[in-house]
Amino acid sequence: MSKLVKNLLVDDLKTRLTNVGDVIVVSLGKLDAQKTSALRLALRKKKINLQMIKNSLARRASLDTPLAPAFEQTEGMLAIAWGGEDVVDLAKELDRLSGVKEFEGFEFRGGALDGARLEARDVKSVAKWPSRSEQLSILSGQISSLGSMLSGQIISAGGVLAGQISSRIEDLEKAEPAA
Repeated sequence: MSKLVKNLLVDDLKTRLTNVGDVIVVSLGKLDAQKTSALRLALRKKKINLQMIKNSLARRASLDTPLAPAFEQTEGMLAIAWGGEDVVDLAKELDRLSGVKEFEGFEFRGGALDGARLEARDVKSVAKWPSRSEQLSILSGQISSLGSMLSGQIISAGGVLAGQISSRIEDLEKAEPAA
């Protein structure tokens, strides 16, 4: 490959990875063209991009970016995946597909998360985390439970106080006619 072509490929990859903070590096193993196309189609449905890339070009394209650690200690022809709702969504979908018999040989090689390198086993761990929507759901549940507990305490204290006032009024009313 000439330097001009390499520079064009690096520039194209830099453009594609603009505003991308997290990637997962995978090996497609010995998937043939049909299985690779099926894999790309399955990922595209989840808004996940998958691109085959030469290591040296990926290193040059990600130089001085938070993605650079993903390409440390990588060898062979690899693919990078990015996109989805968040990095957890990306890892979950890739983990699911790595277990599908049709894509046997598809495996994790690492990645980058917030500027730190992920090992293959770390990607499996990230896949077990709750996704962004699950985290928001958990958080809203915790907030609403605190609010309902607080309102219950206020209402119960107010109810006790109202009951005591009502009881005292009844006592005073009974005492007035006798006097």
